[in-house]
Parts: sequence; structure tokens; C-alpha cells
Amino acid sequence: MDFSFLSKYQMFFINGAKLTIFLAFFTVLLGTVLGLLLSLMKLSKSIILKSIATVYIEFIRGTPILVQLYIIYYGLPSLGIEFPDVIAGIITLSLNSAAYVAEIIRAGINAVDKGQMEAARSLGMNNFQAMRHIIIPQAFKNILPALGNEFIVIIKESSIVSVIGIHELMYNAETVRGNTFKPFEPLIVAAVIYFIMTFTLSKLLGIAERRMKVSDKN
Repeated sequence: MDFSFLSKYQMFFINGAKLTIFLAFFTVLLGTVLGLLLSLMKLSKSIILKSIATVYIEFIRGTPILVQLYIIYYGLPSLGIEFPDVIAGIITLSLNSAAYVAEIIRAGINAVDKGQMEAARSLGMNNFQAMRHIIIPQAFKNILPALGNEFIVIIKESSIVSVIGIHELMYNAETVRGNTFKPFEPLIVAAVIYFIMTFTLSKLLGIAERRMKVSDKN
């Protein structure tokens, strides 16, 4: 194998990795916020809110992310709603991730002992205060490994936005393949970079999880 092309194209891979991290960061941020909202809607006593959240989650989980990307990038402009490439990619990834995060958070909230809510209510807290200060913090500690896995999936799934011309890591790897006529080596480089990003995130999440366990013991 010949990796001599790296001396010329290394910045292609570095810039692509930077954009991949950028996409993943905002996807995690927006996906977690929207996922938390959806989980609370699904747990609410309102039939309307519960139905909206259920339909959304089932639709997103039941359709390919590529179709969702095409709907947002190609379909919405026909209705007069158009987003720049990167924004369309972030929106698609966030909406997709939110459905999975919602189910993770919902499971975490349900796993918290029911007595915690009763204790919070006995101290004069309303439902919102109890969820914010008591239930959700405990739920997040329980679901951190599952959320971590979802965040890692986001980094890998961000490669899908290359189909609409966003110059993230996979798009740039394909560009290098076309320029160098090397079908294999650029993919190896991209795979190694993806592995470095996901492995680093996995280790950071492991450190955070251990620290939470130590704080619980203290």
C-alpha cells in the first residue's frame, strides 16, 4: 500500500475531521435537548403530547436517515423552506438522533425509583421541579453509557451528509480517492481517523462515568 499522498492531502483529512466533529457536536447538543423534550412528552399524562411524541419517534426510527436527509434538503425547498448544506445536515442528524435519545432518556427516567418523586412532592416540589432537580439528574447518571453509544453512532452516521456535498471526512476521503486514483488507501486513512475520534470519545465518557460513581459513593 502507498500512503505517499498524505503529504499532499493531509489537510483534506484534517479539515474533513474538523467538520465531522462540528456536525457531531451540534447534533449531540440539539438531539439531546429535543430528545429530552420528546421523552417528557411521552411520559406526560396528556394524550395529545404523548401521541405526538410517539408518532414522531416511531416515524423517525422506522425510516432511513438518508430518506430524512433528502426530505429536508430536497423536499422542503419545494415548500419554500431552504437551509444551507451544513444546517440541513445538522437538522437531519439532530432530528434522527432525538428519537433514539428520547427512548434512552425515557427508559432512564422510568428506572428511577418511584419513591424519589413522592419524596420530592412531599418536600413541596411540583412535577417540573421534581423532574428537574431529582429525577432527571439521576436518570442521566443511569443512561450515560447508552447516551455515549448514541454519541459515537452520531460521529459515524455524520458521513451520510457527504451525499449532499458537505465536505466532512468521508466526502474529502472520496475526493482524495478521485484525485489520486487510489481506491483503498484513502478509506483506510478515513477509517483510522473515525476510530481515533470514537475511541477518544468512548474513553472520555468512561472517565465521566467513573467520576459520577465516585461522587455517588461520596
